[in-house]
Amino acid sequence: MKFPSGLPIGESWVEAPATAPVVFPYDGSTITEAPVGNTALARQALDHAIAVKDKVGRLPSYVRRNVLQATHSAVRAERDAFVDLLVLETGKPLIDCRVEIDRTLLTLVTAAEEVARLHGETVPLDLLPSGEGLRGFWVRKPIGVVVGITGFNYPLLLAAHKIAPAFAAGCPIIVKPAPQTPLATLWLVHLMRSALLEAGAPESALQLLTGGPDVGATLTTDSRIGAVSFTGSAAVGHQIARDAAPTKVLLELGSNSALVVAEDADLDAAADAIIRGGYYASGQACISVQRVLAVESIRQPLLEKLGARLPTVVVGDPRDPATQVSALIDPRSTARVREWVEDAVHAGATIAYAAEGDILGPIVLTDVPSGQPAWDEEIFGPVIAVRSVPDLESAFSVVNASRYGLHASVFTASLDTAFTAIDQLDVGGVVINEVPGFRSDVMPYGGVKDSGIGREGPRFAIEELTTTRMAIIRPRP
Repeated sequence: MKFPSGLPIGESWVEAPATAPVVFPYDGSTITEAPVGNTALARQALDHAIAVKDKVGRLPSYVRRNVLQATHSAVRAERDAFVDLLVLETGKPLIDCRVEIDRTLLTLVTAAEEVARLHGETVPLDLLPSGEGLRGFWVRKPIGVVVGITGFNYPLLLAAHKIAPAFAAGCPIIVKPAPQTPLATLWLVHLMRSALLEAGAPESALQLLTGGPDVGATLTTDSRIGAVSFTGSAAVGHQIARDAAPTKVLLELGSNSALVVAEDADLDAAADAIIRGGYYASGQACISVQRVLAVESIRQPLLEKLGARLPTVVVGDPRDPATQVSALIDPRSTARVREWVEDAVHAGATIAYAAEGDILGPIVLTDVPSGQPAWDEEIFGPVIAVRSVPDLESAFSVVNASRYGLHASVFTASLDTAFTAIDQLDVGGVVINEVPGFRSDVMPYGGVKDSGIGREGPRFAIEELTTTRMAIIRPRP
């Protein structure tokens, strides 16, 4: 961790008015004190971003590409140190933090490549006689200052999802990380600002601010910004959208992702996917497996296969390469998950499996009734709920009945079933014979309904953060 003290605002790092401890979730020890901003600094950051908006928007393509490539190289050179830092501030298992850094690197290099593809088109205007002789085309222009707000579970990757496309599009960006996990993002911002300085570009193109909801509200409600990109809970996302209107808002919100197992599915592959997809990142992922819908005829064999695999899931210190599940981000989150499990049991659900120990380990519930948070809402912990359905049509109906619609997956040997699922499931992504959490950072990622609006992935986020400008010319005779 090698960056200046304070917060990167304007062309320098400024002293923060306060600090707060960043805690290692596994044992509660303090890693370090992190700077905490306030609304006055938020207004300063906005003023700096507005001041350089036009300059950043006019940066040549090669400069934007070079800055992103240089940032990619700098992060790659510190890959192992970033992984270690992510383990400490998130408490996620080492294996998941390695995946996070690799996806971050892919995001940076892909955004750099997309700079060369940011262009418009010529169009025919003589489809009516009045357009004869006219020349028409459109170009993409930066949307303006972007405010990016990220969650705690994948802090570095989520920050890269905001920062890289915004800068590739020619937009200054102010990023606000989650209070629990600011450190890796601060380091990423320092490395990119160093690349900006080396390229002769304004460091104010990228700023970072920490703080509470008041800081977030100051950033997102300023009428001078062009867009807000938020990753977090549905409730907070909805509030931001209301308060920021009419500013464009991109929302990557929650989910209760379903995995459907058809009669003809490879049950071993499905069971492996449920374990892998339900418990990675200790269940703290918006597209982790939460609901399993098994056709009745294969419910019991599937549960038996899950039961054989669950004892092999390693729970413990996230620094251990063998660990698959570790402590959640804070005690309050753990208490909430336990409460939702207890509520489900009181409502008629059964605990089919629960790991023993001080850390909240893998749990499998069966027959959780609708109306229970463990089924209806995003549990964000290592809990899977299994329910049987009479047929696939019923399974698809249950998936679609949710207020969420991020990802869903279907295990089947039938190509017809696969295409039916792709056609009928009301979600942002359908995954066949893989976990719903399988996500490629070069695909358009996002949800429908309460799972959000807009798409991430460098190419698609760049389009979201630009506007089209139409041009019509009548040449002089």
